[in-house]
Amino acid sequence: MIITIGGLAGTGTTSTTKVLSEKMDIPYLSAGDVFRQMAKDRKMTLLEFSEFAEGNNNIDYELDKKQAEIANNSENLIVEGRISAYFVEADYRIWFIAPEDIRAERICDREKEPLDKIKEEMIIRSSSEAKRYQEIHNIDINNLDIYDIIINSGTFNTEATVKIILECIKQK
Repeated sequence: MIITIGGLAGTGTTSTTKVLSEKMDIPYLSAGDVFRQMAKDRKMTLLEFSEFAEGNNNIDYELDKKQAEIANNSENLIVEGRISAYFVEADYRIWFIAPEDIRAERICDREKEPLDKIKEEMIIRSSSEAKRYQEIHNIDINNLDIYDIIINSGTFNTEATVKIILECIKQK
């Protein structure tokens, strides 16, 4: 079974993916991990590679291709990444939403930065990513039609979210 999990920053995709992976006893792949490996392969720091990627659409294409290749060569895998559902042939495509304040608080806890700064950066990042996805891939990040399951992770904790996903999978 191949599952993709996506959502904007702070929606809990990483936490849920890790717990779901344990509960289902199947591995997971993070698009962020693939990105870090791409940097390592080029003998660049993550910061150097991020700056390089900003002006090079081929990095996005390579990242998407690598995720798809790994998933296509896997029998069971959870792929966690913002737009992985568009590149991975999945049995289930899951998208997380959460209120902006909850997302900001989660990121603030994780990053140990002031809440006002996090909120400002979230707005800039979301706008930038939406523009990039549209320009590079012709993907409207706000169009959720591709997803089988959409969960408001601001309503549920990680364990409850995992239970919802498992129940949905069982019902299909």
